[in-house]
Amino acid sequence: MATFRPKYITFDCYGTLTNFQMAEAARDLYGNRLDEPRMLEFIKNFAAYRLDEILGDWKPYADVIHNALERACKRNAVAFGADDARMVYERVPTWGPHADVPAGLSKVAKEIPLVILSNAMNAQIMSNVEKLGAPFHAVYTAEQAQAYKPRFKAFEYMFDRLGCRPEDILHCSSSFRYDLMSAHDLGIKNKVWVNRGHEPANPYYGYVEIADISGLPGVVGL
Repeated sequence: MATFRPKYITFDCYGTLTNFQMAEAARDLYGNRLDEPRMLEFIKNFAAYRLDEILGDWKPYADVIHNALERACKRNAVAFGADDARMVYERVPTWGPHADVPAGLSKVAKEIPLVILSNAMNAQIMSNVEKLGAPFHAVYTAEQAQAYKPRFKAFEYMFDRLGCRPEDILHCSSSFRYDLMSAHDLGIKNKVWVNRGHEPANPYYGYVEIADISGLPGVVGL
């Protein structure tokens, strides 16, 4: 793995590179109505419903957030308002990178083209990308692909646009459920798991583990 030099390094954005702050948004909305155990349950439910909402046909991410938040509120007996969902959605482009990201990415970008495949809307993603501190060869969104990860269609859209095969890339993500499981099934042999602490290790899927993006240059021998 240390000697593999991919044609592209492809990344998940939200959570892996960008500091994904859905839990913080939920706390701001409902933290004064829920005690800590119930708040943790709400956050867990909200995350699960977001995943469930993207497994079918594509729909705008605002609808994903609205539906998932409404379902989490119903499950936890919390009053839901459409303005709450709109607030969460409008926060997304304001989020910046994890502290380790700019330096690690900049070092790799000098040698290997970087690509993002994100469960994002076109109108939001570039605000996040501009904060990452490194140039990207391409940024692909779920809106463009008309499919969210973990659906294969999203990855296949990226392969088609790049003109490459699964074995040509190194895919980097902090999530098995959204990225690395699908990458494995699609034949992406070279994978990096960024252990941000939000999912447990799962060695079956075959990856190099790094604690943060500062470890990425070493994976490709830089």
